[in-house]
Amino acid sequence: MRFFYILLTIPLFLIGCDSDAQVNIYDKSLTTNRVKCLSYTPDSNSTLESKLGRLYKFNSNCPYKIKLSYKSGIKCNSSFNAVQKATSNFPTAYIKLEVYKGLTIKYSYYKDLTSKPNISDIDDAFNRLKDDIL
Repeated sequence: MRFFYILLTIPLFLIGCDSDAQVNIYDKSLTTNRVKCLSYTPDSNSTLESKLGRLYKFNSNCPYKIKLSYKSGIKCNSSFNAVQKATSNFPTAYIKLEVYKGLTIKYSYYKDLTSKPNISDIDDAFNRLKDDIL
């Protein structure tokens, strides 16, 4: 019986992280009744936030607000991930775009990255958002 459990758990260690973005459309009506405008206020003057600000004609009066978050240099010290970190490109960063109306999240794009987020990651994220709800 122990042999069976070992065979069952080995694939869990060998599965790499999914390279595709995770997209959640919380308000399904946005797929048919597309968002007509977006509002965006950058949190900083970073290159990524500036790039996002140039990708669309944002309207400060729009009720739909976009929020960009990202992080790099993530380290996972868990021994549960040792095999995965050694045998694959283990993510060390992420990028996330979310659309809110008021305090309610309507759309989310999240992607794990193996390197620091860059301008092409912003382009990919925003293009996916445009395809999905704009």
